[in-house]
Amino acid sequence: MPVARLLSPLPPTSRGPWRVLAQWWAVLQFGAVAAVYALSPSSHDARSRAAAARLLHASSWQTLPWFGLLSALLSLALIRTLVVTAQGYGLSQFALELVVRALVLELVPLSAALCVLLRAALAGDLLPAPDPAGGMAPLAIAPERWRLDLVPRVLSLAFAVPALAVVSAVLALVLAYIGVHGFTPWGLAAYTRMVGRVFDPATSLALVLKTALFSLAVAVVPLASALQEPQRTAQHGDGFSVRSGTLRVLAVLVLVQAASLALQYF
Repeated sequence: MPVARLLSPLPPTSRGPWRVLAQWWAVLQFGAVAAVYALSPSSHDARSRAAAARLLHASSWQTLPWFGLLSALLSLALIRTLVVTAQGYGLSQFALELVVRALVLELVPLSAALCVLLRAALAGDLLPAPDPAGGMAPLAIAPERWRLDLVPRVLSLAFAVPALAVVSAVLALVLAYIGVHGFTPWGLAAYTRMVGRVFDPATSLALVLKTALFSLAVAVVPLASALQEPQRTAQHGDGFSVRSGTLRVLAVLVLVQAASLALQYF
């Protein structure tokens, strides 16, 4: 089936739950088609690689300094709060494990996804470039536009989330050790054993899957939303697509985070 058929907009008569289901089905179809183009060797010529490299640099490298600084400040505040609280209740032996679980397992992937989403929304990366032949209508999408515009955007957003999450997780682990043991190597053996106990195979796999789902949501949902309803976007302006896609991404992030917490702790 052609890509245009997969991403054709809904008829104006569609209303209610069926319209919502059809919109989410179109998001899944968009992600599937984007994956096919991303895995196709013909999509990785010199021009598409240059576009992907430019977007990767903007979404990952340029975001890293201020995200790392903000992540370090928030991590220090949370580490101090949790450690002091645990000590107050006589649970000092569990303070480090609580910090690692709260920061690395729960907050770091979510904060990385929100950071990438916010930067992309402010930079306009959630809105595909207008197509001179047919605007933003899905029926006008050509393979060339997929290779030079849509696939580089999807790849850059999908890569930025785990990249920032890894950097923030390493930073949080280092700050957690310093916050409890200070600048001394004598607590390193116990700390590494505790970290290894927290990151058992099941927990590590759950963390990887959650981060992957976050990255897919940030990369696919906003772009698919911008292409689903070009008529309403034209009527309400570009901000309509950004708001609609951002709200859908937030809904997916909340659902994934809630499911992760439920599977791990209930």
